[in-house]
Amino acid sequence: VKPLIWIESVIEKFSHSRVEIMVKAKGQFKKQSVANNVEVRVPVPSDADSPKFKTSTGNAKYVPEKNLVVWTIKSFPGGKEFLMRAHFGLPSVENDEMEGKPPITVKFEIPYFTVSGIQVRYMKIIEKSGYQALPWVRYITQSGDYQLRTNV
Repeated sequence: VKPLIWIESVIEKFSHSRVEIMVKAKGQFKKQSVANNVEVRVPVPSDADSPKFKTSTGNAKYVPEKNLVVWTIKSFPGGKEFLMRAHFGLPSVENDEMEGKPPITVKFEIPYFTVSGIQVRYMKIIEKSGYQALPWVRYITQSGDYQLRTNV
């Protein structure tokens, strides 16, 4: 199964003085479906400061206690592509290799959508309690544990 929300990132460090992060998110699901409450968590160096953000949609905020940029998109239609750019200053000179390369994580929900395409066509309920059951099924796809490795 291809990722429902594909993430590409470019992280550029400029001589330990600043870092620029560009993240592109693309919905790889049907155009008639919409992902809700999309959250893209992008790790940043622990010494990053003075954040500046530019997003084509949604909001980006810096969470310094977790060394993350959290980009939230309320409604993400299938087939669409959105961009987020972040710019940080790096006041200290730190060894890149010591920090590691944490992955980008993505959370989302797509209502009325199943990845497998499996659908409930028939259900028979045999119950003698007198409770009136309604013939209704709600599908929802959730992201689960979804990570993308960065190459920087």
